[in-house]
Amino acid sequence: MTEKDRLKWIYSSKDNQELAERYDRWANDYDTELEDNYGWATPRIVTDLATKYVSTTGRLLDAGAGTGLVGQCLHEEGYRDLVGIDLSEGMLEKAKQKKVYRELYQMVLGESLNFPDGGFDAVVCAGVLTFGHAPPDSLTEMIRITRPQGHIIFSMRSDAHEELGFKERQEVLEVSGRWKLVEVSQLHQAFSKKEPDILHHVWVYRVL
Repeated sequence: MTEKDRLKWIYSSKDNQELAERYDRWANDYDTELEDNYGWATPRIVTDLATKYVSTTGRLLDAGAGTGLVGQCLHEEGYRDLVGIDLSEGMLEKAKQKKVYRELYQMVLGESLNFPDGGFDAVVCAGVLTFGHAPPDSLTEMIRITRPQGHIIFSMRSDAHEELGFKERQEVLEVSGRWKLVEVSQLHQAFSKKEPDILHHVWVYRVL
């Protein structure tokens, strides 16, 4: 498979098992392809927003950590209490090698997460709320594990926002008093070299 077709291959996964298997196969080349061939900008934008709202002494969950590119950015900014989860063992092994996470676990977004209520000061999530990946239900579980007045920061493709039901779920959670919108980034090209026409936002919510 050429790297040109890699994202389409990932997005087309029919279930979590196939998605995990495909990420396992991609793990060895993931960092090189995203940084050099795709020009993935989102980890830096998510990190910049984290530094704006979350203390470096806070406990953060990197939800869908992959190989740890977001964790690496956060670590460079002084965050040390980082926990990462991902559905792919292969990706988690690469994240472990970066030595920026205090803990790493294999868990699946969209399912119940094995963390206590309010156990994190913030949750960050980059590139995971998209086609063939984590569903809108993931947001409710992120809220549960984040302390009141903590923050949830996540990226999302603009086309996935409405098409996959995230817009509706975000609004329901706000109307019901679960969280409050704090900031939405400007649209940006997450994969500027391979998907220049597909734009992404990064959302910041405060848990109530």
